[in-house]
Amino acid sequence: MLLQDKTAVIYGGGGAIGSAVARVFAREGARVFVGGRSMERLDRVISDISTSGGIAQASQIDVLDEQAVDEHAAMVAAEAGGIDIALNAVSFPHDQGTPIADLSQETFMLPVDRFLRALFITSKAVAPYMGLRRQGVILTLSAPGATMAAGGHLGHAASMAGTEAFSRVLADELGPRNIRVVCMRPHAIADAPAVGSYTGALFAPKAEAMGLSVKEWLGGAAQATMLRRLPRLDDVSETAAFLASDRAAAMTGAVANLTCGAIAD
Repeated sequence: MLLQDKTAVIYGGGGAIGSAVARVFAREGARVFVGGRSMERLDRVISDISTSGGIAQASQIDVLDEQAVDEHAAMVAAEAGGIDIALNAVSFPHDQGTPIADLSQETFMLPVDRFLRALFITSKAVAPYMGLRRQGVILTLSAPGATMAAGGHLGHAASMAGTEAFSRVLADELGPRNIRVVCMRPHAIADAPAVGSYTGALFAPKAEAMGLSVKEWLGGAAQATMLRRLPRLDDVSETAAFLASDRAAAMTGAVANLTCGAIAD
């Protein structure tokens, strides 16, 4: 097992990506602590993991509440003897497609503020309980907008570019403490809308503007990649397990390109 005897914290553990990663981490031997806003969704994840013989625990938590996140990280560390892996998979509904002429400052800043604030709060909370004798790993998530120029995506692009910059700088800062930071950059995930991801609603206006269903729009996006397909949840979750494992012990300050070739790094 890649993650045997490791302790992992997943923020946004009830979402499409967070829940998929939680299941794979547990399968690979990690003790998983999932946090999120919906206990109903978290409980389903815990039930799945427990049924499969894994170990998991859920907590309702708002990642923008710094005190609550700090207290949760301290609780996990006290109960498990430290934290080995952390993933911030929290997402926030935001605008994609509005040109600057029609974009309010509030709408522009929403993803910039929320995605980066959540990343700062969660990373700061877990870092004191990581590293030194046992290598720690902080995983982050971005999107092709971090490097791709696409009109109408100003707030989204700024927040994703900020996520990748944050990850690089944090990797340099925490490296001497034996903590790695690796960012994963998937494209639109083909099967995420079907399991309740907010991306279904996010992509709907783009699809409607082209006279397409979300499924048809995703099919068109797939044809623009080198592999002629989009990443799936298992692509992201299996990669996350490898990046969090000791097999990737020399990788930090990097972006794992999971766009199926939409972006050529």
